[in-house]
Amino acid sequence: MRYVLALDQGTTSSRAIVFDAAGQVVTLAQREFAQIFPQPGWVEHDAREIWATQHAVALEAIEKAGGAATIAAIGITNQRETTLLWDRATGEPVANAIVWQDRRTATRCDELRARGHAARVQQKTGLVIDAYFAGTKLEWLLDNVPGARARAEAGELAFGTIDSWLVWKLTGGRVHATDASNASRTMLFNLRTGAWDDELLKLLRVPRAVLPEVVASSGLVATTDATVLGTELPIAGIAGDQQAATFGQTCWSPGMAKNTYGTGCFMLMNTGGQRVTSRNRLLTTVGWRGPDGPTNLAYCLEGSVFMAGATVQWLRDGLQLIQSAPEVESLAAQVEDTGDVYLVPAFAGLGTPDWDGHARGTLVGMTRGTSRAHIARAALEAIALQSADVFAAMSRDAGIPLTELRVDGGASRNNLLMQMQADFLGVPVVRPQVTETTALGAAYLAGLATGFWADPAEIGRQWKVDRRFEPRLSERERVAKLARWREAVERAKGWTRT
Repeated sequence: MRYVLALDQGTTSSRAIVFDAAGQVVTLAQREFAQIFPQPGWVEHDAREIWATQHAVALEAIEKAGGAATIAAIGITNQRETTLLWDRATGEPVANAIVWQDRRTATRCDELRARGHAARVQQKTGLVIDAYFAGTKLEWLLDNVPGARARAEAGELAFGTIDSWLVWKLTGGRVHATDASNASRTMLFNLRTGAWDDELLKLLRVPRAVLPEVVASSGLVATTDATVLGTELPIAGIAGDQQAATFGQTCWSPGMAKNTYGTGCFMLMNTGGQRVTSRNRLLTTVGWRGPDGPTNLAYCLEGSVFMAGATVQWLRDGLQLIQSAPEVESLAAQVEDTGDVYLVPAFAGLGTPDWDGHARGTLVGMTRGTSRAHIARAALEAIALQSADVFAAMSRDAGIPLTELRVDGGASRNNLLMQMQADFLGVPVVRPQVTETTALGAAYLAGLATGFWADPAEIGRQWKVDRRFEPRLSERERVAKLARWREAVERAKGWTRT
């Protein structure tokens, strides 16, 4: 048997999944790693631990699959925007990675907007100016790590998002690369030219010498160093986690949309070769780049919710209301409704459509009768309600009503949450049989590049429905619920603004 190995490096864990030619999971290995919170609003990862966990699960998955000789190709998918700077000579990080959730550069983003750069940045990158993206994180590292800026200008340091870090480590430091989907999340990448942009580099004072080469999402990037995984293996696919999930959901035609329920929620709609400029504070992003040159790009509209599964983790670790994440469904089901309690999980600010880096988490509407179950149900509702805001914005930008939403990610297996999602959207929610679509998308990209799969049509036939959730709320009830939610959101905004 021959398989494809997907390395799925996420925000809270590193995973390795081996897929067969039918797109089915053969083996899976996973390890969590530490979340570092140096001060309020800051989130960091130890890149050494990321590599150690990713390397360990890759070896474990390969061994379970029958050894490295069974692996035809490797695809990489990763938490996006998380920013890392390392020494080219030693391969050692010069500081902890700054995670996508980190808000330390929110004030810098306020300054850039105040100076009138928002329209130009959106025109070139498709992004809003926000601390979410890698550009201001990189600028912060260059300014705050002693000697980093001078060393970067001298070509001694390398910048990368986590895909770049994994490629570097897998190749023994031979290859410094990122794909276009990850590059498009930096605020430094020009969507029209498909390349790093000098004007944006100047704006954020980023030396070009620190940047990785931008490569195709599906195509041979490099081969691994033989000492890393036991033999040389082709790295042939790279995509940020949400773009990979979109590809894995086979959302290849304009107008098709998916939502991934992971640490955050990320909804993407394929717009094909057209760069749609959002009028509703969505992002225009690269979906994936083909092998035929830097401008051979497929684009997506994206809405970003920062706290989804992480909200359930907070219930578990912060409040200790549950002992394990799956318990939230049964706890929330103990009550018929939230008792007018709303949780706005703006622990890392608000993403689409509010983009408020100064918002913070808020729990409103509690009475003496409020129980653990009410808070658990409010947490699940918050995930679905945030996604409903994104869906509404996406429908307005698309100019056509979206008739269904494909879903994936760990929390998509929560039936109560998926029913809530259908209720709040007013359209069916469709869950596929294989919900590991992020890793599967990376595998598909690598497998297509190496001939493991002949063409997209072969892959398209593998997508099958597991369950379809139909909306049950009346339109009047749905509208009232969304309006009440927006009242709660307004109470969370601007909390840390001085």
